[in-house]
Amino acid sequence: MHRSNRVTTRSRVDSSPRRVLPLLVLALTCASCGSSTPPSTMAAGMPATAPPKFGILEARIDDIQAAIKGHALTTTRLVDAYLARIKAYNGACVQEPKGILGRIETIPNAGQINALSTLNLRPVARERWGFDARKARSMTDSVDADPAMPDAYDVAAALDKHFADTGEPVGPLHGVVIAVKDQYDTYDMRTTSGGDAFWANDRPPDDATFVKRLRQAGAIILAKSNLAEYASGGPRSAFGGTFCNPYDTERSPNASSAGSGTAVAANLVTCAIAEETSSSIRGPAVANDAVGIAPTQELVSRAGMIGAGLNTRVGPICRSVEDAARVLTVIAGYDPKDEMTAFGVGRLPTERYESFATAKRLDGLRIGVLREYMDPSLGPAAAESTAIVERELDKLRALGAEVVDPGSGGRLFGSCLAPYAPMLLNAEFAAHYPRLMEGRDEIAAFVDLAADPTKVPDDLTLRSFGNARFDGEGKYMMNRYLRERGDANIKTNADLIAKANFYDDDRFPDRKAARQQAEDQKKLDSAGRLRVRFAMQQMVLQCMQLQNLDALTYPTSATPVPRLDAPGGGGGRARGGAGGPGAGGAFASTTGGAGGGGVWTFLGQQGFPAITVPAGFTTEVYDRVVDASAPKTEDGRPGTKLAGPTPARLPVGIDFLARPFAEPVLLEIASAYEAATHHRTQPPGFGAIEAPHALDTPASGG
Repeated sequence: MHRSNRVTTRSRVDSSPRRVLPLLVLALTCASCGSSTPPSTMAAGMPATAPPKFGILEARIDDIQAAIKGHALTTTRLVDAYLARIKAYNGACVQEPKGILGRIETIPNAGQINALSTLNLRPVARERWGFDARKARSMTDSVDADPAMPDAYDVAAALDKHFADTGEPVGPLHGVVIAVKDQYDTYDMRTTSGGDAFWANDRPPDDATFVKRLRQAGAIILAKSNLAEYASGGPRSAFGGTFCNPYDTERSPNASSAGSGTAVAANLVTCAIAEETSSSIRGPAVANDAVGIAPTQELVSRAGMIGAGLNTRVGPICRSVEDAARVLTVIAGYDPKDEMTAFGVGRLPTERYESFATAKRLDGLRIGVLREYMDPSLGPAAAESTAIVERELDKLRALGAEVVDPGSGGRLFGSCLAPYAPMLLNAEFAAHYPRLMEGRDEIAAFVDLAADPTKVPDDLTLRSFGNARFDGEGKYMMNRYLRERGDANIKTNADLIAKANFYDDDRFPDRKAARQQAEDQKKLDSAGRLRVRFAMQQMVLQCMQLQNLDALTYPTSATPVPRLDAPGGGGGRARGGAGGPGAGGAFASTTGGAGGGGVWTFLGQQGFPAITVPAGFTTEVYDRVVDASAPKTEDGRPGTKLAGPTPARLPVGIDFLARPFAEPVLLEIASAYEAATHHRTQPPGFGAIEAPHALDTPASGG
């Protein structure tokens, strides 16, 4: 039985301009815009005495909104509480003896994570909190007094006034404090994708479509989260610096959206928005023991994003499945500015996504175990993550799910791919298996393979495939974005190379070289990637249907996160969408399906939605170290070897993946599993803090 078939669908159309803020909030903030004082006492009608202390640690959306409705909390006090934690934990987490652009050294138990690069505070409020000028909303507008750009305190005061006057929330995310990856446009805060380019105006003219939807729903965009520069792997950017994993500050927080993941893990915000072209929703989520939804490609608009790609997905990272579902409800839906969202018209559920996130049982669901991503051949570094997810399969069975497991070393799809891959990927197949075509009419050879799929080599598995190239994608998407943005100084990708600062550390990806690689492209050709995407959707959907599967499961990541100072810069590497031609053909040249940091990425890149949920913790880890006796890499770096194991307690996540637009099925499975296991654990070095005393407003506290 496929639960997804029972979900009724709706169509959501939003054609309003991106920049328009909710008229109610803008009107209510006009009186206080530009005041620059944290307006903790401005909410008319709220209790004059201090309410009971609100527990900010691990607070969920329901907790926050219940406290507001019960007059135990105001939205302004909530902003105070999160800012107090940001002040306590968002500092530099590495040593920078040669400055922010030089070589870094790790700090054990740093107690800081550098997750957020920009704060939505006017200058006076920022200075009163003691945040340095680099956290300002803009580097090109030091005065920052435009009344049409309310800051987080202005918006919070407006929300508080609305609730005091009406007793009702502004919208479903009233009071929810969110960080947005700095790859996405926010008209009130600088948007530079981590780069330190010399913008004439570092603020874009509009909000990204989903940012506008968040604001209209009552969310407060408190910060822009740090990211790998231009979202290209490696936990570092020229503007924001290096960011660290709160579970081990000497390790990577994983993938380009890592600032979003670490901010959620350390309770600096309620939820955050991330972007996944490879692994950068689920990667930061698994590394930070959080929940991340990488939705169906066509579900959430990419409009208003620096360097959007064909495979780009927009999704939430939260500390619970239900909270992530609440955010997804708000940001999902058709947007005329992103033509891919037209595929979603009529395919969204009529119910809100959070209505599917309260399941307790999984009776009637069939979940296939993707053993191809749990194979013993992946080596000792992947063994413990595999063992943890194997253990969790019994939890799914106990919840009533029928678990279809081919067993260790087996293949869920087995011979299922052989009848379809030769025809769907004929040119790539012929090139990969030339001996099958040697001296023959290729059409005749393919007819023979269709008639007898057992002639297809046995080494063809799901891991044989890789994300196909899209020549010119990085340069085209960047130049298109920059033309629409209309900055007077940064107009092209070439400007981002010539008019910018770049960090210099041979253990991290060379971002200037990646931008130059993109610039060198002269041809635009998406055909290969689109062909592979169609072929893989056809094969995977057929293989799922033949086995009557509702979803697939596997470890989110083959391996735990690496050290920041490991060769390769904490798992970062250039990705084709930013740097140039991409992976190549349909067949993988390395371990197929895994992206930076070991996260399994391939199926999501083909348009399948996936969610990661905390599944436990490792006890040990293997690390990549320099091996002087090994051959150098193609780019001249020293060779490496695997060393270990060494003791390490690091998060492990379990992925659930379903058919396109089957998010309701994923949310049912993930929420039931979460409720039965409760694996989410806050990082031990980032606990409660004392209320700050530096601010002279009575209600400013944590």
